[in-house]
Amino acid sequence: MLREPLRKFLHRQIADLKEAGCYRQMKLIDSAAGARVFLQGREVINFSSNNYLGLASSGFLKQAAAQALSGFGIGAGASRLVGGNFPPHEELEKKLANFKKAESALIFNCGYMANCGLIGALCQREDLIFSDRLNHASIVDGVLLSRAKLVRYNHRDMDDLRRLLASHSGGGRGKRLIVTDSLFSMDGDLAPLREIVDLAAEFEASVMVDEAHATGVLGEHGRGAVELFGLEGEIDIQMGTLSKALGAFGAYVAGDSLLIDFLINRARPFIFTTALPPPAVAAASMALDIVDNRPDLRDTLLRQAAWFRQKLQDSGFNTLNSQTHIIPILVGDNERALSFSQKLLEAGIYAPAIRPPAVPRGGARLRISLIATHTLADLEEATDKIQRIGQELRLI
Repeated sequence: MLREPLRKFLHRQIADLKEAGCYRQMKLIDSAAGARVFLQGREVINFSSNNYLGLASSGFLKQAAAQALSGFGIGAGASRLVGGNFPPHEELEKKLANFKKAESALIFNCGYMANCGLIGALCQREDLIFSDRLNHASIVDGVLLSRAKLVRYNHRDMDDLRRLLASHSGGGRGKRLIVTDSLFSMDGDLAPLREIVDLAAEFEASVMVDEAHATGVLGEHGRGAVELFGLEGEIDIQMGTLSKALGAFGAYVAGDSLLIDFLINRARPFIFTTALPPPAVAAASMALDIVDNRPDLRDTLLRQAAWFRQKLQDSGFNTLNSQTHIIPILVGDNERALSFSQKLLEAGIYAPAIRPPAVPRGGARLRISLIATHTLADLEEATDKIQRIGQELRLI
């Protein structure tokens, strides 16, 4: 039973969220994650998922998970450093290191834990961390845990980053780290990684790139934006997830073997938690094989995304600077975004409204996440309905 002071606090907080149009409730998906799902008793076209290549329900991943389940059971039973380190864990890390062209890799239980563990271990109070204003919350929280000084530069603004690096170049004994998402999850645009690497070299800073939404999708071999920009071997630290395009669960950090050895010994979210379940690890390992052998999946995804984005722009929607399979439809007002999303759902299209704090205040939007298994018929139906309902709501 909640005592009265706590009860009053919770009621007040929830009331404030509702008044601001930021209250959230979970929707039950009653099928496997895919291009179409069952929601509220009906089949809808799904634009809510990070399952970009459609691998979350892949028979190959299911088979790999089943084999690991038979051999190693459901749970790891302990942390990696105690008794939860199994062959699938080490096999996946070797694959990831090869995939990212790095000396070594380490898997974490999720992307949030990877960023918090990595930044929290690597940086201390005397360090400076330069972070894009639209970086993921896990990066911001990692900085807060580290107690390093956070210096935020305007989104993708290299003039602003240069100015801030120069204004904080007065010496001192701390490290300097530039951190950025490579593909921004709410805008669908890309960080100017070449310019960031050049600035880091000029101002003696290290670079950390979060490839969560780019892993498996961007680059000739699906290795991410670092590969796309030809920067393999020039980034100090790469982080990514196994739960989006790879369709499994978990995250990784890739870099020099010295870095990985340090994280094994100092990253608290790695040390003090039970290891990833072997079946999930085996599924991620299979997903890497598919990414390597099925370039057609990412080619289809990016081709369809370009077509879909152009259709929306031609209809008059603001898709910001999206360049990828993540396509925002900017609305602005929270309530109008919620209304747009609800009317689309009633029409058989699931495109959730994204509101603060996931996006800046006044930046409410629908976030369209395409999946390689969406058919042209799916996309044509969706664009027709988005345009019609957008006109009804006077959004275009």
